[in-house]
Amino acid sequence: MFLESGCDSATAVLEAPAPVRPAPRPPVVRPDSVRPHRPENRRVVRSLFISDIHLGCRHSQAAALVELLERYEPQKLYIVGDFIDGWKLKNRWRWRPEYDAVLRCLMGFKRRGVELFYTPGNHDNFLRGFLANFGVIDIQDRFVHTAADGRRYVVTHGDQFDRIEQSAQWLSLVGSYAYDVLLTANWFGNRLRGKKHNPYAFCGGIKARVKRLVTHVSEFEQQLVTDARQSDCDGIICGHIHVPRIDSFEDVTYLNTGDWVENCSALIENADGSFELVRCDGQVIDRLPARPTPSLPQRPMAGAC
Repeated sequence: MFLESGCDSATAVLEAPAPVRPAPRPPVVRPDSVRPHRPENRRVVRSLFISDIHLGCRHSQAAALVELLERYEPQKLYIVGDFIDGWKLKNRWRWRPEYDAVLRCLMGFKRRGVELFYTPGNHDNFLRGFLANFGVIDIQDRFVHTAADGRRYVVTHGDQFDRIEQSAQWLSLVGSYAYDVLLTANWFGNRLRGKKHNPYAFCGGIKARVKRLVTHVSEFEQQLVTDARQSDCDGIICGHIHVPRIDSFEDVTYLNTGDWVENCSALIENADGSFELVRCDGQVIDRLPARPTPSLPQRPMAGAC
């Protein structure tokens, strides 16, 4: 009896469920404790201009943009249109972790006092219904940026000056989706060939030639230059055609920031008012020197006649 009772007791103990202990709480991570890279590790510039990131498009090179944003510390940051690809997101929602990394970089800039400006483009045209200064970011159809050397630049995406975009947007939509297919084919082709440096180089060359034709038909650059003159400005800063470029049209300077699909390029303004077109790794594509400071007449020395 005793042995049987003891055996039953042991079995009951073994079969009894173990006490459930509460799981340890995860550590609380406050937003203030998540600090971005120290600004001391970045190159301080006066202004940074980026455009045509196309978040939502499968070919957006957002990780390369994060690399650039971690390289520079601007006082002002301009997003010159097509930051979000509403055309693609409308048909299929695609949001990747690197897109959040881009937004975290922008919020880090804002916490450190960087001024943020946003002028919408044709792919994020829906934001033109919300033009206002929201405190965190100022969204307007166009801005006038005064450089350190006193030159004034109109800042706008540029799609308003593309006649094909304005008069036959259906053609622009068809071209956008056809080009997306070409980008995909180019990416797979370069992967099979083992090329990883620039997976969209072939498409970039084709698009540059196509855009030159569109530019010629719509007189895109000339219209922008004319608008800058009428606005009493010295230059125009735009995007839209995905061709990074700095050029002069007589008295007006034309600066195109490029894009973050094929070229991964941006425009920076230095402390003296000079500009540089750069890639995500800091490589300089082109430069615009600062306006020469006018020499002042020399004063006669004290005591001279």
